[in-house]
Amino acid sequence: MSDRTTASRAGIRGFRVGDGPQVVRAWRRSAPADPITPDRFRSLVLLDANFDPEGLRVAVDGDRVVGAAYAVRRLTPVTGTDLEPEQGWIPFFFVDPAVRGRGLGRRLLTDALDWLHGHGRTRVDFSSYTPNYVLPGLDAAAYPEAARLLDSLDFRTLYEAAAMDRGLVGYRLPDDVARRSEELTAQGYRFTTPSDDDLVDLVALAGNHFNPDWARAIRECLAAGTPLDRIVVVREPSGRLAGWAMHGAYESVDERFGPFGVLEETRGTGLGKVLLHLVLERMRARGAHSAWFLWTGERSAAGHLYRKSGFTTTRKFRVLRREAVR
Repeated sequence: MSDRTTASRAGIRGFRVGDGPQVVRAWRRSAPADPITPDRFRSLVLLDANFDPEGLRVAVDGDRVVGAAYAVRRLTPVTGTDLEPEQGWIPFFFVDPAVRGRGLGRRLLTDALDWLHGHGRTRVDFSSYTPNYVLPGLDAAAYPEAARLLDSLDFRTLYEAAAMDRGLVGYRLPDDVARRSEELTAQGYRFTTPSDDDLVDLVALAGNHFNPDWARAIRECLAAGTPLDRIVVVREPSGRLAGWAMHGAYESVDERFGPFGVLEETRGTGLGKVLLHLVLERMRARGAHSAWFLWTGERSAAGHLYRKSGFTTTRKFRVLRREAVR
């Protein structure tokens, strides 16, 4: 499309029945580095408990979808009763390449922000929305135009998240990990696939000591049929559950590693390293060619462990926030 009047003709409205296939196609034209399928769009957006059709702002020229910006606020709490009444999110936005450079992206984002502000949201994050974020934040290297636009709208970086990958072709359990596993087992630690009853402690550990969204992810993936052998847990000699690692928790993607955590007071014992590699070994046994995840702090303890275990950073994301002027 080369008609220079396209953007000026484009109207912006809420999502309507029949928009979905066009939104998916426009997304794939607009963000080829991060394409989406109809089933993922359905699961992550349309079936989200917090989805409000009016929050998905769609730019339409005639009968053609040429962009979208998704604004969302909590209708259902992640945990307890907290609806985070000041908080809103924009998990994604895009503009068809054929109509860029004419202000449509700014119009879409401004419209989405206005919608959130109209619902009392004074703080808006891009794009760390849980439970159904698409990416952790902005990959400025992949989308420099989006970075400039968000900056001009007063979004500021809160922190960075690193996505990492590790090849598993030829993987074998490292000798030092095997030795440490044997030493810990001799001390009374038990590395096992969890039983049904173990899941009570696992969900509590994930939700109370790490992230309520991790507890949700574990519950939902297992309820949807993810096999228990995708998880390795460790219990201390006292019987307390001290940590776990897993794969296949998100969108049934077997090569996606995590979530993964050990109690803070057990760090430095080697429990985390052993759990990580026991799961990598299982992934390779299932034929996985790689392990990857979207979100860690590069300088965090977990980030250092991942790098020492052969993971490399493949993308960096900026988690951004915009505070309303009071």
